[in-house]
Amino acid sequence: MKTSTTATLNEADYQTQVRQVITTLQADLPTLFERDISYAIYTQDIAFSDPISAFKGKLNYRIIFWTLRFHARLFFESIYFDVHSIQQTEKEIIQVHWTVRGKLRLPWQANLLFNGDSTYRLNREGLIYDHCDRWDRKPTEILKQFLPARSREN
Repeated sequence: MKTSTTATLNEADYQTQVRQVITTLQADLPTLFERDISYAIYTQDIAFSDPISAFKGKLNYRIIFWTLRFHARLFFESIYFDVHSIQQTEKEIIQVHWTVRGKLRLPWQANLLFNGDSTYRLNREGLIYDHCDRWDRKPTEILKQFLPARSREN
């Protein structure tokens, strides 16, 4: 896999790289709450955004995944990242549709469930330089799932 920021791949090499990115995402995403992902498919200045945060840089990107694993182990009895599809929708875009579901470590055993999609944008080398997540509901609606059922009704 090329990681130089100045080289441009020919079309065949670019598509080979895109297939490698998709293969890596297929392997990494379902277990992102359990083990670290591979960072070789991302640029050093990877940009990330979701409904609650935005930042740049591979170190920050690594920290967000460490934080996800840490909080998953701390707050959840079980948590899953179900990948429904991964596809190259345009030459420089990979789209992933997914669901997060889990059971919180609370006496009332609240369940967490929300759907989302990730858009990964690729540079000319076939490396991901931008990752944008969208969720099917507002963050406050997701957090309400942590409350006991009778509290959510109010």
